[in-house]
Amino acid sequence: MQILSAKNIKKSYDGTQVLNGISIEINKGEVLAIIGPSGSGKSTFLRCVTQLETVDSGEITICGETLVKNDAAGKAVYSDRASCVKIGLHIGLVFQNFNLFPHFSVLQNITEAPIRVLNKSKEEAEITALALLKKMDLSDKANAYPCQLSGGQQQRVSIARALAMNPDILFFDEPTSALDPELTGEILKVIRSLASERMTMAVVTHEMKFARDVADYVVFMDNGTIIEQGRPEQIFENTQNERTKAFLSRFNED
Repeated sequence: MQILSAKNIKKSYDGTQVLNGISIEINKGEVLAIIGPSGSGKSTFLRCVTQLETVDSGEITICGETLVKNDAAGKAVYSDRASCVKIGLHIGLVFQNFNLFPHFSVLQNITEAPIRVLNKSKEEAEITALALLKKMDLSDKANAYPCQLSGGQQQRVSIARALAMNPDILFFDEPTSALDPELTGEILKVIRSLASERMTMAVVTHEMKFARDVADYVVFMDNGTIIEQGRPEQIFENTQNERTKAFLSRFNED
């Protein structure tokens, strides 16, 4: 089953083309890693798919529902607001800077959206939240506040918060970029665990070893364009593209 289909996505800011015809597909249970230098458009693509940004043109379909498509003039036309909200429920997003509510406890951070958006009872939402905290090895932090947690713990809470909405696909926008190497390991372990459970995920990452070892498919972007895409072994071990080789050269020397 195809979870995401993005076709010929274009996006510009003040006349500068940031995404230049990006096409990506993700099937149920797959892990997609999106790699590339800073400023290549990776995060912008995620923001477009998750409705934090609008596209100029192209088509995005999520779980068979069309979010946006082109009109006769080739310009993007979005579905009605109710449809966009419904489509958004298929998606979970984990930010690089956690984005937890500082005045809410860990438990409240996780239960807020299920209660308000999914109309779950407080009891039902808390049962789910506590199970997720156990999964994240944070059972003892339910009543703590974000300021009392390490960066790695905060990111694990943000992952639990996203999972509490039971999304069909989980997007990670450089989830380890704000963490030191030790805490990075914590988060990558969680994502590896989710991958082993066949959670459908798209991960924008600078962690090349993770992309090589965990992803089912890798997309390399540069200057708003997909330079190369394929299985990890193709990208990391048998690339014929000189730009990809140059980008990966430092990693391959390690």
